[in-house]
Amino acid sequence: MNLFLKKTIFFTCILLCSILTQAQEKLSFNKGWKFYEGDIAFPVIKGHGQSYMNAKAGSASGAAAPGYDDHNWRIVNLPHDWAIENPSDSTENVSQGYRKRGFGWYRRKFKLDSLDRGKHLELQFEGIATYATIWINGSVVHRNWCGYTSSYIDITPFAKYGDEVNTIAVRVDANSMEGWWYEGAGIYRDTWLIKRSPVHIITDGVYANPVKLASGQWEIPAEISLQNTGSKPVTAQVEVGLYTPAGKLVEKKEQSVTVNTLDTNSVTLKIQTSNPALWTLENPALYHVRTIVKLNGSITDSLSTKCGFRTLKFDADSGFYLNGKHVKLKGVCNHLDHAGLGVAVPDAIQEFRLRKLKEMGVNAYRCSHNPPSASFLDLCDRMGIMVMDENRNFNSSPEYVRQLQWLVRRDRNHPSIILWSVFNEEPMQGTEIGYQMVRRMSHEVKKLDSTRPVTAAMNGGLFDPVNVSQAVDVVGFNYQIWAYDRFHKENPTIPLTSSEDVSAFMTRGEYTTNNSKHVFDGYDTHAADWGATHRNGWKAIAERPYLAGGFVWTGFDYHGEPTPHAWPTVSSFFGIMDLCGFPKAAYYIHQAQWLEDKDVMHLVPDWNWPADSIGKNIKVMAISNAETVKLFLNGKLIGEQNADKYEMNTWEVPYQPGKLMAIGYKRGKEISRYAVETTGAPVRLALNPDRASVKGNGIDALPITVEALDAKGRAVPHANFKVNFTLNGPGRIVSVGNGDPNSHEPEKGNVRSLFNGLAQVIIQTDEISADQTITITASAEGMKPARLVIPVKQAPALSYVPVISSNQLLEKWLVSEMSMSKPDPKKEIAENDMNSWQPSTTGKLQKMTGKYVMYRSNIKLSKRQIQRGSEILFKQLTGKAEIWANGEKIGEKTNAEPADFKVDLPKDKAYSSVTVLFQSNINEKTGFGGVVEFR
Repeated sequence: MNLFLKKTIFFTCILLCSILTQAQEKLSFNKGWKFYEGDIAFPVIKGHGQSYMNAKAGSASGAAAPGYDDHNWRIVNLPHDWAIENPSDSTENVSQGYRKRGFGWYRRKFKLDSLDRGKHLELQFEGIATYATIWINGSVVHRNWCGYTSSYIDITPFAKYGDEVNTIAVRVDANSMEGWWYEGAGIYRDTWLIKRSPVHIITDGVYANPVKLASGQWEIPAEISLQNTGSKPVTAQVEVGLYTPAGKLVEKKEQSVTVNTLDTNSVTLKIQTSNPALWTLENPALYHVRTIVKLNGSITDSLSTKCGFRTLKFDADSGFYLNGKHVKLKGVCNHLDHAGLGVAVPDAIQEFRLRKLKEMGVNAYRCSHNPPSASFLDLCDRMGIMVMDENRNFNSSPEYVRQLQWLVRRDRNHPSIILWSVFNEEPMQGTEIGYQMVRRMSHEVKKLDSTRPVTAAMNGGLFDPVNVSQAVDVVGFNYQIWAYDRFHKENPTIPLTSSEDVSAFMTRGEYTTNNSKHVFDGYDTHAADWGATHRNGWKAIAERPYLAGGFVWTGFDYHGEPTPHAWPTVSSFFGIMDLCGFPKAAYYIHQAQWLEDKDVMHLVPDWNWPADSIGKNIKVMAISNAETVKLFLNGKLIGEQNADKYEMNTWEVPYQPGKLMAIGYKRGKEISRYAVETTGAPVRLALNPDRASVKGNGIDALPITVEALDAKGRAVPHANFKVNFTLNGPGRIVSVGNGDPNSHEPEKGNVRSLFNGLAQVIIQTDEISADQTITITASAEGMKPARLVIPVKQAPALSYVPVISSNQLLEKWLVSEMSMSKPDPKKEIAENDMNSWQPSTTGKLQKMTGKYVMYRSNIKLSKRQIQRGSEILFKQLTGKAEIWANGEKIGEKTNAEPADFKVDLPKDKAYSSVTVLFQSNINEKTGFGGVVEFR
């Protein structure tokens, strides 16, 4: 065995040992991306040379090329939605909120430690709106055909290590649409770099969903999928342990599995337990399944997977049961976006939105009409909210089946998910083609998860001879109130739910409809032609025991789809809450309908009306879950009514300034009261944070409500003036909003008008190493400003892939044959000569068999570089060398020892090639010991 081989084996063993003792490393890739809004055309391919190289690996051109000059691009952190940064434009798409989308490019450079060589490296994009092409080091590695599916990219074969630089380029096509609502634009969800040992658990490779056996015992048939990217087959030991919410081990199993090189294999280990704490809406207990992979006793990978013990049942006669207990689904449908954030919504704002829904009485959430983020489902697991998880594209061809399979694989461990929905409102739902497609899609779901039923949201075709209701487990009705009883009568064995209902219109804080101004009153009197009011929609569901429940369209307003209006309206009216999460009257109607453990009372409208309204009748609605309601104006009884749990209670009250109060009673005892009061003019501002403090981890976000108060400290409901915000401390303002569907004010920046008394500003923290404070101030002309000091607590930050310099690199070189006589560095290479010179790269030396060798690389100078001049830095240039550019000698290294060497490219010259002529002795090593930077 020669010395070189011995050293190679020794190095490989050391490297393998270091890899085998490490579990996976997950690094955030969210920082330091270069961004360009707009498309960048690829160079037109002409000539033999370009044609030959066009499709070669690593030869991407234009903005996809590693050496592309992106110095003047913006730097952004992810998640990022560029559409929300654009102004409203009447010429853009109404359904997208009149926001320009178009194309965009992202680029990111990074380095990998030499110790990462041999690891399995995976790049993950959780969501890109809408279509994307992704390059690594000049090679196309992925094309994503859905804006809501994740991309898991094995970059191991393409990776560079040590001083060499890796380049990611992403072209985003946001002109492509998948939905008829605001979808945003850009890399709007998290990105990650995962480093794993060669023998590892694949992404989404643990399936550990508990099932209850006929014996009453619970079992987790944990299925573990492993991959081996090493060079030899291995036999790994897989250990699976179940841990209680408190961290106590319940049971552990272990089994061996053989995985061939560059292959995958799975093993199933069954864990049983008795009487676990159940996942319920009130106490969503979460257990952990800990999976460990070992080789020869050393851990190569480990993963903790959350799960919950619960049973689901949809009954054709009596609806839905969770853990054997009857539960009516009180759900909402929602899109992804929030005021000022677009679809790039931080987890803290997702939690805020879910908490507002749960406080309203929501127990179920329909992801409309696409997969949510994984972190969103984690929140639903923790908060006890059931989920209808919905597929985006209705298609049973291979690419779309792949998207469906991804959805189920990623999400099937979440106890919050109770239904898989394969489509929404598809035109072929009443045809044999639709039926055949759903048959196949449902089959694919069941192969991956047989514990939950499959549904489809149908808005027609229910009574056609062949339709998709015959291929699902639970039939979903969208706005088919008229069909509930008929379908149930004709199909008495099929479980049913409303999958989408209501579509009512309200404008927050408005109580007089004005069609010319695109304003709706807040009395729940307006609905789409196909829909119903909130009151009637729920009544139809509540009075039918066989219906599992319903999902109101929608929990929140959203950008786009300003039905029934168009420009200048830019967002919807459907929401129970507005774009900021400020409640409309519908919020309290559903509280009264849905909350069983809280006494509810609310009044609409507010009691600030103009002077010419005195003596005129004002419609007053008392929203409550009491038995009887009394209404008082300035202490005088207006009337008493038996409460109507569906319609609520209304009076016509002659307006007089003062105090309007409603009191609710049960069995003659007061249980609730609510009052609205005529206020004075606004004199000062107030800032009310959603939470008392924030985490200084760089990602935590806090919504802050801005309101105007009168001299007595009462909120003034119709204040509508501009407010300026300033922030000092470790944070930044990331969005402003006010919930007005007709507003065109920017949602980024530090200025926003109040709308009917309210506005919202959202701040996000920086990373800090010690506790600090953020001070935010709100000011407006003629108002006393408000000042809020927010504690920022030190908290663990994510581990990030380090951001590096964006200097261009000259990585692609051609190397000539070695010769004993000095060659001509001016010699041209014929365009069709693909064989005399060989491809080479930097970071390696070669042993000389002659005295001379030449390297040549093409360069492309930007106008800026030509005007100011540039330089080339050769790191660890080894050997004597002459540097030539366009046939001119521009530098010479006379020392053969390795050293950094710099040459200048004078200004006002458009150089196109660089040649390095090395001179050395035979058997000595020469070449580029390090990278070549071009700046």
